[in-house]
Amino acid sequence: MLKAKDIMTKNVITVSPDMEIINAADLLFQHHINGVPVLDKDGKVIGILCQSDLIAQQKTIPIPSLFTFLDGYIPFTSLKKVEKTVQKIAATTVADAMTSDPVTVSPDTDIEEIATLMVDKNFHSLPVVEQGNLVGIIGKEDILQTLISKR
Repeated sequence: MLKAKDIMTKNVITVSPDMEIINAADLLFQHHINGVPVLDKDGKVIGILCQSDLIAQQKTIPIPSLFTFLDGYIPFTSLKKVEKTVQKIAATTVADAMTSDPVTVSPDTDIEEIATLMVDKNFHSLPVVEQGNLVGIIGKEDILQTLISKR
């Protein structure tokens, strides 16, 4: 059975939380990758920045719908969700746009578990971490490559 260590990319492109968002977007585009781990100054994974995080900057700000009940207003959208959306739209650094505390896998995680995470949680990239250190990354293309190699 294939494991993360068998299909992961070992030379991982990473970014820092203080990198300008435009430079991170250019990095993803130039390397044809969907996401990059965000590392703190000690080299620990603190987030992941994906194309979808950058595309969020093109969204419009959602105005909460209100429901009137007994002369009171009840918002259908939480203010916390609106605040997070506004932060991503206005992001100037990676820290503003990244997804914090990303789901990671270990080098010994089975490919079936990785595929399940990607499908069920709509993840496109998963950092591979061993003893707190980044050792690789797996993208959807890595999973697809295993299907092609079975032919």
